[in-house]
Parts: sequence; structure tokens; C-alpha cells
Amino acid sequence: MRPEAAPALDALCRQVVTCRACPRLVAWREQVAREKRAAFRDETYWGRPVPGFGDAEARLLIVGLAPAAHGANRTGRMFTGDRSGDWLFRALHRAGFANQAEAVHRDDGLELAGAWVTASLRCAPPDNRPTPEERRNCRPFLEAELDHFLPRIQVIVTLGALAFDHVLRILRDRRLGVPSPKPAFGHGVEVPVELGRSGRRAVEPASERAIRILASYHPSQQNTFTGTLTEVAFDQVWDRARTLCA
Repeated sequence: MRPEAAPALDALCRQVVTCRACPRLVAWREQVAREKRAAFRDETYWGRPVPGFGDAEARLLIVGLAPAAHGANRTGRMFTGDRSGDWLFRALHRAGFANQAEAVHRDDGLELAGAWVTASLRCAPPDNRPTPEERRNCRPFLEAELDHFLPRIQVIVTLGALAFDHVLRILRDRRLGVPSPKPAFGHGVEVPVELGRSGRRAVEPASERAIRILASYHPSQQNTFTGTLTEVAFDQVWDRARTLCA
């Protein structure tokens, strides 16, 4: 690990946790943390913005939509303590990116190998519907993670259409090689993005190196309970990511 890698991400995580830029989201996340769900009434909710986590030298970046109200907003770690996280970390464990299949709380021993998990939004939005302004307010945090990881990542897996569109928009705005017209979202869609050109920050080596955006349905209960997303289809995404990261 480069000496400056972990401190830079630690500093970013501290900025995330103290953010109060969106009054509606601040009010909602704190209300949920006070009122709680009956099953978690004896727990102390995190109730703050949730930073990304994982391997500071990751070659795989995983981008979701936002923390779940009674998942990461409760536990303080992305995709931890809810059904979506159960699906995600089982799959990452099977693919060799996680040391265990369970993600229950921040201190459960989960470690990621070669992967970093983050989201477009850092606070739980009401009804999982962030406003355009809220997405804009949170965008600099994901951009800072991209600044850190772009020189080395091979793959970005986006979970859901909103994350897919958000990531491609950021990369396009940085004048990287996003195909035009923008590819439509679909499970298993693979989009090459050339990194030889950058309007904001030079990416080394400045050559024809490309990363791949892999789109996946979000492992939400709406998708997994209906069979829209199966474990076989989900595993195919992570197997492809592992191949591209090799």
C-alpha cells in the first residue's frame, strides 16, 4: 500500500461523516435513528452520512445508490445489516473479494480484498428517492474517490440504473472516453471507458488504458424476491469483474 493511500481516504471519510449539506436528508436520517425499527430498538443507530470502505489499493470500485434507512444508516457501514448487503457480500465472498459472506455490523471482521464499496449518496433518502440537488451535493465525495482510484482500478460495478447513470455522467464530465450516445442500462451491460484523456486530472499512464463499467441490477428485495436478479446472474457480474481485475 502506498504510504499516502489510507490517510487520504481516512480524511475523505471524516469529511463524509460530518456533512450536513442536505436538510431533508439530515432530518430523515436522524428521525430514523431516533424512532428506530422495532427489531433494532435496543441498538444505537449511526444516523450520519456513511463513508465508503474497503481496500485502499482496490482495482474494483462498487457503487450503489444510497445507505438503507435501517441498514447502513443503522450500522454505519455501506450495505451492512440489510438484505441487499446479504446478497452483495455473499457474492463478493464467492468471487474472492471478501474474507467472509456476512456483513452484520462495523466490527464483524469483514475485510475486502481488491475492492472498495461506496455509493452515489451517503445519507438514506426517504423512499430511496434522492432529489437531483441531493445527488449534486453528494457528488464531490464520489469524485474524490475516483481521483484516488482511477489510476489503478480496472472495473467499476454499478448497482442499479441510478448508480450507472451517475458514474457515466461524472466520467463524461471529466472528458474521459465514455461512448456516445450513452449506453442504456441493463444487467450485464459492459461499457469501456478510455482513460487516456482527462479534463480534470492526469491519469497515469496517459495511454490507451481503459476501465470497464459493469452494470448490475441492484440486489434490493424488490429485485431478488421477484427473481429479476438471481444469484447466478449476480455471480456472473462478479466473475467478470474478477477476470478483468486479474
